[in-house]
Amino acid sequence: MSKNTDDADGSSVLQSKRNATRYQILVQIAERQPAVSQREIADAIGVTAQAVSDYLLDLVEQGYAIKHGRGRYEVTKEGVDWLMSQTDALHEFVQHVSEDVIGQVEIETAIATTAINEGETVSLMMQDGVLRALSGDVGNATAVAVTDATADRDVGVTDFDGVVDYDVGTVTIVSIPHVENGGSATVDPTLISDYVDTHELIATAGTEALAAVRAASLEPDIRFGTVASVREAATKGLDVLLLATTNVLSAHTDELRDGNISYEVVDAAEE
Repeated sequence: MSKNTDDADGSSVLQSKRNATRYQILVQIAERQPAVSQREIADAIGVTAQAVSDYLLDLVEQGYAIKHGRGRYEVTKEGVDWLMSQTDALHEFVQHVSEDVIGQVEIETAIATTAINEGETVSLMMQDGVLRALSGDVGNATAVAVTDATADRDVGVTDFDGVVDYDVGTVTIVSIPHVENGGSATVDPTLISDYVDTHELIATAGTEALAAVRAASLEPDIRFGTVASVREAATKGLDVLLLATTNVLSAHTDELRDGNISYEVVDAAEE
């Protein structure tokens, strides 16, 4: 075998069949070393003994394994490091599939608006940024309850049919100067009060932003307005008023842009 080019382009075992086979063979060597039977490895991973032989030559050439004699191999430190890097990537992928894909596809959580019994059909709607379930088939989107719930309690739902109809929210970002540039003292409190009336949620990011909101005799719904929380609120249909100190402003706009969330930025010092 020639020098493996998959390593040069950073291909993982999820992207390269060749690297997937090399990964399996290295694991088998680590389990069996130093006495390694090529036939046993071939049977274990479902390839030919000749293929195992070719891969072993390549792994030795790569420095991932060392040959001590006929049928005697050992995984090197470089080989262990490569195995660990690929295993970490696999773990992250499996975790993503388990938590973000399968978990969301199979069972979602809603707030029951009525008493719900396990096994009954429920209607789904988005209200105040929260998925809600109503007993009966009366909406555009339905599901089947997998737990019992009384009103205002969480209920598990699955077997979704239809689409929950709601509009993605928007974000208005009021840029608050850093304290070195005047901070909250440069912001007219009435400006914030005017924006509050047209938004469902107030979030602050930065101490200057919190001070500006409190100067308007208001209290934020989200005091520590992380980029993820603001984006999530808008994704769930809420119009968000975010007051952000200038030094964290770009992090929020980048996140909203990546999430295709509509936003506008207002410079409070210039209003």
